[in-house]
Amino acid sequence: MTAPGSAGGVATSAVWPEPLLPGQADVDVAHVVAWNLTRRCNLACAHCYISAGSWEAAAGELDTPACLRIVDQILEASPSPLLILSGGEPLVRDDLEAIAGHATRGGATVVVGTNGTGLNENRIDSLMRAGVQGVAVSIDSLNPRYHDRFRHGEGSLEATVAAIDRLAALELDFLVQTTVTRGNRAEIANIAAWACRKGAVCLNIYFLVETGRGEGMKGMTPAENDEVLREITRMQREYRGRMMIRSKCQPQLMRHVYEEDPESPLLNYKTRCPCGVQYCRITPEGKVTPCPYMPEVAGDLSEQSFGEIWNNSTLFRLLRTGELGGKCGRCEFRGICGGCRARAYAVDGDFLGPDESCAYEPGPFQAEEIMPSSVAYGSPAERAMTWSPEAERRLAAIPSFVRGVVAGRVEKFVREKGGTEVTLESMSDVRRAMPVDFSKKIPFFARGRRRP
Repeated sequence: MTAPGSAGGVATSAVWPEPLLPGQADVDVAHVVAWNLTRRCNLACAHCYISAGSWEAAAGELDTPACLRIVDQILEASPSPLLILSGGEPLVRDDLEAIAGHATRGGATVVVGTNGTGLNENRIDSLMRAGVQGVAVSIDSLNPRYHDRFRHGEGSLEATVAAIDRLAALELDFLVQTTVTRGNRAEIANIAAWACRKGAVCLNIYFLVETGRGEGMKGMTPAENDEVLREITRMQREYRGRMMIRSKCQPQLMRHVYEEDPESPLLNYKTRCPCGVQYCRITPEGKVTPCPYMPEVAGDLSEQSFGEIWNNSTLFRLLRTGELGGKCGRCEFRGICGGCRARAYAVDGDFLGPDESCAYEPGPFQAEEIMPSSVAYGSPAERAMTWSPEAERRLAAIPSFVRGVVAGRVEKFVREKGGTEVTLESMSDVRRAMPVDFSKKIPFFARGRRRP
């Protein structure tokens, strides 16, 4: 059926929900907000979902006052979100630090997604003084010919690697992003080893979604995707405690983890693709979409507040409550995977339809639904022990989507040591008991490291 009021008239495989009554709101929280601040970029990557490039102009982008107003609206709807400031290339905006600082002071954890070529020491220092907690940098190959050609920028690999070395020297956490294709799939293990040596806290391996400039590319076959996912499963076990490794836009990883690695921390969360459920994207013009790879518009921030769009958009409500179609709807793993909603949309316009990039056929586990954890993604930090006021404040400083898991982990540690109260000292004890590299991933453990 066609969804009323949707951009382009999207066909969906579920009944469109009734509008909320005045005063009603969904219980879902926007734990993570990705914000494409600009379409301008010094590169022109082959797979860019926003088709960014040097030919784009600042006209049409939200200005600084509008961005600060939207930050306030996000914080009103979600008091401690993870805010990802990206582009295009966000470093081209001279108000990036002003936006990041405003969000940080309001309680957000802010990270920046960049190609890294513009990250000199002065810019890294200014980002840190603005409260930026981390930077995501793209490396698609350790072979300059492949990386530079894929990114359409001669010398870009050399510049990005130099930026990574500066980030490590200045002690600003960074993660590496890699888009896997047939051209570089044999390199994934080498990229992981290299990223770990450089000090990355995480390696995110993206699978192509055919949108933006990526519409002209072909992703790998389901069998090829499955092979890479098995490799990622092995690697995330190998690097545990040193560097996280995750798939992006291929939640089918969770099936492999469930089958092969039941001790994986990835199973801490009971979630499927968070698109429109705990996660959304803002375009440079102020449109809100379920994720960067799905251009379907849920609302316009020039006409509505962020909270109104998040709570009342029929598009978001359908993503949260609609039944998945095809084999995704029949699959035992729909609760921890559910397929990539953006890819289903890109293939046939049905964001609740099957993700045909998946090689798995439902049935072997003969279970209604597999839910390996009782802790929901973004669950509140329920506490069974007494926490000192200082410890409570420290806990409140971390992003809301991991707070419940962190609180449980800290209490478990204190209880096993015979304690009855969580204090700053016991939190420090937890940090000392964890692998040092892993402790960098959780903001309240990152004490004593260089921070503004």
